[in-house]
Amino acid sequence: MRVVPLFITIGCVGLLFPTYSAAQGEKEPVQPVLDMNLLQQDLDSGFAQLDQAFNQEAELSPEEAYYLGRAVAANILEQYTLYGRNPALIEYLNLICSALVINSAQPVIFNGYHVLILDTQEINAFATSGGHIFISLGLVEAADSEDTLAAVIAHEIAHIQLRHGLDLMQNMRLTQDLSASGVRAADIAARGTPLQAQRNLFADQVREMVNVMVVHGYSQAQEFEADSLAMDLLAVTGYEPTSLIEMLQTLETAPGGHLGGFAKTHPAPALRIAQAKQILFPYSVPDTRSFRLLRYYRMRE
Repeated sequence: MRVVPLFITIGCVGLLFPTYSAAQGEKEPVQPVLDMNLLQQDLDSGFAQLDQAFNQEAELSPEEAYYLGRAVAANILEQYTLYGRNPALIEYLNLICSALVINSAQPVIFNGYHVLILDTQEINAFATSGGHIFISLGLVEAADSEDTLAAVIAHEIAHIQLRHGLDLMQNMRLTQDLSASGVRAADIAARGTPLQAQRNLFADQVREMVNVMVVHGYSQAQEFEADSLAMDLLAVTGYEPTSLIEMLQTLETAPGGHLGGFAKTHPAPALRIAQAKQILFPYSVPDTRSFRLLRYYRMRE
């Protein structure tokens, strides 16, 4: 809190120090003419931004979450190409996604959930706050059943519904608002509007979110939390919850080169398997996987 008065002092230094009259030939102080009402409005604005920065209860609206997620998705698509050679496969994944979200606690979000395939053999998956779920072709091909595909999608749905991306953004928003308060307070004397600075801060936010998802990944605790909710979603939809563990076991033995992205952005499969096994006991779901194999193989042809 002590930073703000410092910023305000710096911003007002040209107004509070005396100036001198060249016509007098002497350095006699001439009081500056101030619009005190205007100055007070600026001060109030700076403190209001600071108050907003510390209001951590404020949440993004569904529309804001969507448009933020869309900006993140656009950045991801600067790094990857979308796969489109098998439209039926893309539709198949979206039908799986629809079944999972219909049985979830949040079946409706702004503009819905959408699964897209990234045309890369790298094994990885990402989800944005806007409901965009990206799964690499390498990860799709690593799955050996509809249930294991459903486990991948359920995990990404869980990240969206648990607001992991928005939590990251909210923390970054706090930093942005504090920075904006400092910029605004320091800009009082110049009467400027730091619009470009705000745009730059938003762009930095989006880049950092992409960096977390594509390069560093969420925290281990968030990944475990997403696995837990994913198993719930699988169970209530009629999929086999242990399919998540089977998918992780497949990834554990995948070639290291293909695991490049996944290995960087997720905890080791062995850790996630051990954690998932601890929460298996509540589930009692009839094993109906064999009834889904035929349509799964048709999609893989």
